[in-house]
Formats: sequence, C-alpha cells, structure tokens
Amino acid sequence: MGLVATPSVQLAVEHHRAAGGIIVTASHNPIEWNALKFVGPDGIFLDTGSGTRVRELAAADSLPRAQVTAIGDVTSDPDAIARHLAAVLALRGVDVRAIRRRPFRVALDTVRGAGGALMPELLERLGCRVTAINLETDGLFPRPPEPVPENLKALGALVRRKKADIGIAVDPDVDRLAIVDEKGRPIGEDYTLAFAIRAVRPSGRQTVVCNLSTSLVVEDAAREFGARVVRAPVGEVHVARKIIALKAAIGGEGNGGVMYPALHVGRDAPVALALVLSLLARERVTVSELVASAPQYTIVKAKVPRGPRLEPVYDGLRRGFPEAAVDTQDGLRLAWPDRWLHVRPSGTEPIIRLIAEAPSRADAERLIEEGRRLCAAS
Repeated sequence: MGLVATPSVQLAVEHHRAAGGIIVTASHNPIEWNALKFVGPDGIFLDTGSGTRVRELAAADSLPRAQVTAIGDVTSDPDAIARHLAAVLALRGVDVRAIRRRPFRVALDTVRGAGGALMPELLERLGCRVTAINLETDGLFPRPPEPVPENLKALGALVRRKKADIGIAVDPDVDRLAIVDEKGRPIGEDYTLAFAIRAVRPSGRQTVVCNLSTSLVVEDAAREFGARVVRAPVGEVHVARKIIALKAAIGGEGNGGVMYPALHVGRDAPVALALVLSLLARERVTVSELVASAPQYTIVKAKVPRGPRLEPVYDGLRRGFPEAAVDTQDGLRLAWPDRWLHVRPSGTEPIIRLIAEAPSRADAERLIEEGRRLCAAS
C-alpha cells in the first residue's frame, strides 16, 4: 500500500476481504520503536490471544515455508487513501456543507509522519484554509511525536500567528488527533472523543464505549443525549470488541482516538477531524467556548514499582476507598460521581500506573497520593 495511515490499511483489509494486514510503524513512539502492527481479517488489530499465537508460531520456527514457485503475487493499491477520504466525506455524521460554509482557518501539524499524505487533502476538500508545519513524510520527527499538550508548542504558536480557528495535530500513523484552541492552547486529547460524540449525537437508546482511563468529559458528552457509557480495558482492540458486541454508536480512547463504526471499528484521525469540524460548524462556536460549556477536570498520572503480586495492592485500595464503585476489568478502577482512580500494571515496564481525575488538580493529586500510600502499604 505504500505510505498510508494505519486506518487506511484497516479499511483496505475490509475492502479487499484480505486475510489480514501488516503495518510497519512506530505509531506514536520515537522512530527507534518502528515495528509491526497486525490486523485481522475483520480490519481490527489482533487481540491478546491471537497476538500470543503469532509470537508462538514465530518463536517455534516450525511453520512450513512455501517453495519459491508457490509464493503469491504482489500488487499495489494506489487508491487506498482516496477510498478512505471519500468514505469519511460520505459519513452521515459529517456535515460537509456546513463546514464549507464557515470556512475554517486550520493550523496543521503532521509531525513528518504519514499524516502529510492525506490530512491536507481532507481539509482542502472540506473547504478549509490550511497552514501546515511538518508535512514531510520522511519519518524524521522534529519533536517527540505523541500529540500530547507538551509537544504542541509550535502548533500553538502557528495558531496564534495565523489567527487560526483551530489547530490539529496527528500522531505519525494518523489514528490519534489532538486539538489546539483558537488561542493556541492544547485542550487535551480526551476532548477529541467528547467533541466527536457531540457531533454524532447518540440517542438515549444507544451506547458509547471508551476505556477505563478516559476522561469524564466523555461521559458528560454522552449524558447530553441520554446515551449510556460502557468502559472497556485499555487498548484499542478491547474497545473495538465491545463496540461490536454492544452495537455502540461511537467509541474510542482518551488519547485522541475516535472509533466510529458507521465507517469502521478502528481509531481514525480523519474521521475525528471531520466530526469535530462538523460540531464547530453546527454549533457556531469556538473551540474554547465548547470546552468552557462543560464541566472541567484534571488528570494526574504517576507510577510506583511493581511487586510480585498485585492482589494485595488491589485489596488495600478497596479497603482504603470502601465507598467507591469498583471495576476490575483492567487492574482496579475506583470511581465516584465526579472523580476516579485507575491502578493497573504496565504492559511494558515492571511498574504500576496510577491515573486519577477530579474537578481540580489538588483533588486528583490527593487521590494519587492516597493510592500511592496504599500501594506501598500493600
């Protein structure tokens, strides 16, 4: 497929009814983490069981190998990006006419990743006036590539300099989207999914799926329309499987990943962009006004060393917070109406991650410190 976005590959697997897909990417990580993402025949990443089986087969070195005369053909798919963009523009939740009537001044940062191959074209087809940085697609990231607030200073400066209505940043493989408001301030990746939900307007009979570490701004957005929020373990494949099982209207993760099953069940930055612009056009408001119109929260993260057993840690936390609602799908999540604490083992390091959200930073930090103390006592 050449240089394309991760969601373009997922859609192509479905389009070609392929046995699967392989994506070479560092995703949102620095370039030295280039590796493989495996997509199943349903266009969704392999789950834990399937991924483990692939690793076992590779490690065993017992797979039969095809003779040179039996190896299949290689063909190219030059239309993958065009199909992807056409599908985004045809979505019922995307109001192309309203966006074109505005039209938006957009500052764009694709961090010299695959986003340069499709995000400018999408914005131009939506009638936006685009000013961009880091459009080159050579993978030589000029900054840490994850689109988190501390990495978006240059984009914020571009928004202010060009008096843009919105700043947009994507990660290198274009499945996550972050927003900078018209004043040049990053608003946090969780708002991407919250805005997308408000654009789709799920009804009271519908479900929204997010992971256990996603902000309460997503619950607030779903509550506007009476939709039910269901949480899944951290990881795109877990959210995807729950979206399918519950026939959810929309879902995603708080890292800027929007999953809109009207197109496909995968994180998709072009879809997120089109939905966010549709909401702004329909509501006739600025990004900062949208943020200010809903309750505000602060997320705080920390980590502690991990011992050989986690159950004593979880038991200590339950005893320390007896009034909290408990979720044990992925570590331990303790929740109250306006705050939560999620404690889970890292999948990549020998540590325990603590994530808390509350109406103020002080409240979130108190949750973290109490969680840290209970972890140490256990």
